[in-house]
Amino acid sequence: MECPHQNPKSKYHHVWISLTHSSFVIGLVSLLWFALRTGTKPSRAAYPCQQAAAASGYAWLAAYVIPFLPFAKVIKTKRLSRPMVWMSVVLLLFVGGGWLTTNMEWGTSGTRSANQAIALTLPPGTSTSEIASNIFVVQNAPLETGGIPNLIETMAANGLSFYKSELEAEAASPDGLIASDDIVLLKINCQWANRGGTNTDLLKALIQAIIDHPDGFRGEIVVADNGQLQYGSANNGGRFTWSQNNAEDRTQSVQNVVDAFAETHAVSTYLWDNITRTEVSEYDTGDITDGYIVEQPMDPRSESFVAYPKFQTSFGTYVSFKNGIWDPTQAAYDSDRLVLINVPVLKPHGIYGVTGCIKHYMGVTSDSLTRQLGARAHNTIMAGGMGTLISGSRLPDLNIMDALWVSLEPGKGPSVGYDQATCLQVIAASTDPVALDYWASKYILMQGAEQAGNSSRSFNPKMTGIFPRAFSKYLDSSKKILQEDGFQVTTDEDAMNVHIKIL
Repeated sequence: MECPHQNPKSKYHHVWISLTHSSFVIGLVSLLWFALRTGTKPSRAAYPCQQAAAASGYAWLAAYVIPFLPFAKVIKTKRLSRPMVWMSVVLLLFVGGGWLTTNMEWGTSGTRSANQAIALTLPPGTSTSEIASNIFVVQNAPLETGGIPNLIETMAANGLSFYKSELEAEAASPDGLIASDDIVLLKINCQWANRGGTNTDLLKALIQAIIDHPDGFRGEIVVADNGQLQYGSANNGGRFTWSQNNAEDRTQSVQNVVDAFAETHAVSTYLWDNITRTEVSEYDTGDITDGYIVEQPMDPRSESFVAYPKFQTSFGTYVSFKNGIWDPTQAAYDSDRLVLINVPVLKPHGIYGVTGCIKHYMGVTSDSLTRQLGARAHNTIMAGGMGTLISGSRLPDLNIMDALWVSLEPGKGPSVGYDQATCLQVIAASTDPVALDYWASKYILMQGAEQAGNSSRSFNPKMTGIFPRAFSKYLDSSKKILQEDGFQVTTDEDAMNVHIKIL
């Protein structure tokens, strides 16, 4: 199906989101935080979170304070020499302008409207490395199914079976991803309405594909997310019942999709917002309360905590995000029986440049509990906090990138209105979240933004320079932590096999 036209621009604007995504506000707060946190102990300045705060604070000083220092003398003398004027102008244009164009990127939208088609050229790739990450892509994906059936076919044709089965069936093999009795956790984005949340047509097709297991599906499917009880389209976190959704039928919410399956199969939702402020212990300690485990000590590399949920599904199954399925009778975990599929929406982010597979783990941790311990999860992203979280909890068995409708406006996310999104009809998957983030940002976001006449700097996974480069920095930091901990992740294109199916 061809991409439909957009609705007229929404009259509602999220003032709070604009403020919290403002480089001026972020820089000022970072400077104050650096000063207060460092205090009388200079050694703290070497901490990863302090370095990130210092970088943002310096950029704020460079853009808004340093250019005006020559004017300070005016307060006393009431006079301003010509050299002082020129010095201030040069500093303002060079330092402030450089910072604004490199990081803020507000007002850089091109003349192309969001509903105009953009033809992406997505290059395949073949690695010569013995150890390579595979990326599977479907271009011109049907919007009614999100391209899920085509994606599963593409994966199977290139060595990755969706189903674990001894039967000789399409997309099935003994080393496949999902067994017939597995508990499948679908981690989506439900914090945002409109195009900011995971596409519900894609979600519907993914659930159907799992249920269509060649052995007959006897397990459970749980759709989950944590909107943190903050921000979001209603400024109070996530929900599965938005009235305006990312779908062909915009009234089709996540809960609508799940309810349609729940009549005949064990499919449910769990909104982790409801437990995000409840700290608990693991099941093997005797604690069966739903809530969040916060592991200590913090990871010194990212100065962050691993925090993850444990909960009982509506069908009575006990799930630990880290340890797997808990059997109270045997008093044991079955880690292999829990299959995690990470389903982020590819989109810009006003602070961190890009939301993809790695950033999507902000919907796994508890921002509230980590904040109480002095290391708020959201503030550790730049230093690799999500890498620490993935390594310390659970790496996705599969990442599926929703790039059906994509905002190509840098700095305007994570909320995405209907009028803001461009229909690209792309879906991509990989077991390597770092490689998928790298490839999708470079070949979908950057290419799309450039064709739309927008700046693509904040989408660049290899951004360099003296100014902060949020996305490339957090992607690299997370990669290093994951590699140190023994995970196969990469940002090296020579170590990526890219398999593309064009419909």
